[in-house]
Amino acid sequence: MTDYERPLSFGVSLDPAAQTWPRTLRLARTAEHRGLDLLAVQDHPYQPGHLDAWTLISHLSAFTDRISFLTDVADLQLRPPVMLAKAATSLSVLTGGRVRLGVGGGGIPDAIASMGGPARRGHDMVAFAEESLGLLRKALNGDAVRLHSPYHSIGGYQAGPVPPRPVELWLGAQKRRMLTLAGQQADGWISPLNIYVPPREVPARQRIIDEAAAGADRDPRTLRRVYNVIGVIGSHGGAPGLVGDVSRWVDTLTEWTVELGFDTFVLWPAADPEQQLARFADEVVPAVRESVAKIRGGR
Repeated sequence: MTDYERPLSFGVSLDPAAQTWPRTLRLARTAEHRGLDLLAVQDHPYQPGHLDAWTLISHLSAFTDRISFLTDVADLQLRPPVMLAKAATSLSVLTGGRVRLGVGGGGIPDAIASMGGPARRGHDMVAFAEESLGLLRKALNGDAVRLHSPYHSIGGYQAGPVPPRPVELWLGAQKRRMLTLAGQQADGWISPLNIYVPPREVPARQRIIDEAAAGADRDPRTLRRVYNVIGVIGSHGGAPGLVGDVSRWVDTLTEWTVELGFDTFVLWPAADPEQQLARFADEVVPAVRESVAKIRGGR
């Protein structure tokens, strides 16, 4: 059993499709009104039907007051780390600290290349991501950034502005080298969807992160653990992921908290997003909070 005893957070993934952005705006405002913590936006700019993630998040931030935003995850190969940090800290200043920066090494090399990116793979991609995380950390902290390497040439940029609260840096990772990097450098791990990293495979990944964190003299309990959960609340034949009634969702997310170590769940609705968001926020989330609190309180 692995429960890091971190406070729970819940969010919803917003579809960046250009054709449905009015619905996306409604979902964002509904999620805030119903008390969720995060609005997550995927970053696949090579998709011609997708809005740019940062542009969409910036637009939505003007129509919300409390809820935070998460890039789930920003592609490091298409977003230079110093500029990415500038965007994140700028939006954090403008929104009063409502930004969580999720990043990834770039998982679709051919699509990245179609936009002019370098399409790194394997060890090359991991080494690039590792160097990028170090640069991001310095820039997010408002430090001076200077580095000349095969991957980056930065001549002494004085980073800023410094946001009202530190921008947390969460790494999307699935395989050993990137999971190790999450434990060594990131503030949290973002798992791919539950259909790509199923629950039975999570404990081994958590151990890799924990061992890497301990090896870097970091407390594994300080890292956030985010699970992207696709599914349907209710009956829906053929839907992927977690499908079942409210009680099944409550029992499952409780188990994934106290047994697998997740503390943050992002809903990816596989059916009617507005109806699913309402059920998730009103019925599932409060029951999971209560269930986890009872288990933790009874130890």
